[in-house]
Amino acid sequence: MSFKPIFFASPRLISLAESIAVLRERIQSATVQVAWIPRLRKDARVRTAHSSTAIEGNPLTLPQVRALEEGRESATESDRDRREVLNYFAGLRFIEKNVDIRPIDHEAVLKLHAIIAGGVMDQGTAGQYRTMGVKVGNFIPPPAHEVSGLMRELLEWWNEDSVAHSPVISSAVLHFRFEDIHPFADGNGRTGRALALWELYRRGFDTHHIFSVDEFYKNDRARYMAALEAVRKEGGYLTSWLEYSAEGIRSTLESVWRRIQGVAAELGKKRFSLTPKQEALLRLLDDKKAMAPREIWEALGVTRQGAAKILRPLVEARILQRIGGKKTGRYVRK
Repeated sequence: MSFKPIFFASPRLISLAESIAVLRERIQSATVQVAWIPRLRKDARVRTAHSSTAIEGNPLTLPQVRALEEGRESATESDRDRREVLNYFAGLRFIEKNVDIRPIDHEAVLKLHAIIAGGVMDQGTAGQYRTMGVKVGNFIPPPAHEVSGLMRELLEWWNEDSVAHSPVISSAVLHFRFEDIHPFADGNGRTGRALALWELYRRGFDTHHIFSVDEFYKNDRARYMAALEAVRKEGGYLTSWLEYSAEGIRSTLESVWRRIQGVAAELGKKRFSLTPKQEALLRLLDDKKAMAPREIWEALGVTRQGAAKILRPLVEARILQRIGGKKTGRYVRK
């Protein structure tokens, strides 16, 4: 038996898909020759980590989550809350690094869950499918002995049949079906939203990784939960859920477009196209947070003067910032 999503292309879903296409094209055109993509990517990463963990009850504020992403911590955060957010950042990095893997198998899903839920589970084991029954509100997911088989069917659909649908549809289908199976004892919400994001990335919908759909879900958590539950009340028909998810993507794109306009206005004439070396440097700083000048020119395989030419425009555009003294200075992302 294989998994086959049941839905129809309602007029509202078609209308939302058309407006999404227009907005995405506008954003894609605007980001072809701009230097602030890394800044938007960092902002999206922070908003996603904050929103997805907040949906599950994490009390950290957006500024606190942003501080954690930048390596700044305070005593006001509990160890568990801090770890939950840092785990999610690590999960997002895992997705970004593995965006092109084919196929995505059980091992990849288990690895992602192990990263996201490690050390913060109330029951069960991170990185392992559940061996117990669970209950989500009034909903009782499938028994534990069915989980592996149901996940196999979902992964087969994801790797083979999902391409027949637009990524807006396939990511929403994946999101719901994963939550419906509820394969883990804990951490299903965060992992399911991360998988939906992974689908948007691997299908090239969010090429620059600058969208944060989870923020839409977080802003009205009750409606998000009701939209998931509605599918079960409607006998498994996904149309209303797909409409809701498409509305979330449209809202997200509208927010991104406003942020692009705001950053463009702020930077004014400091627009330029990122060179391959500059893109490589920004990827390095995603992982290392800060790098000394020598580390930069050695990592990029350029001279000191070559590194200066790479760094200067990034600093002038306020994408990078130099911190520390003359001898101990390091470059960080703003």
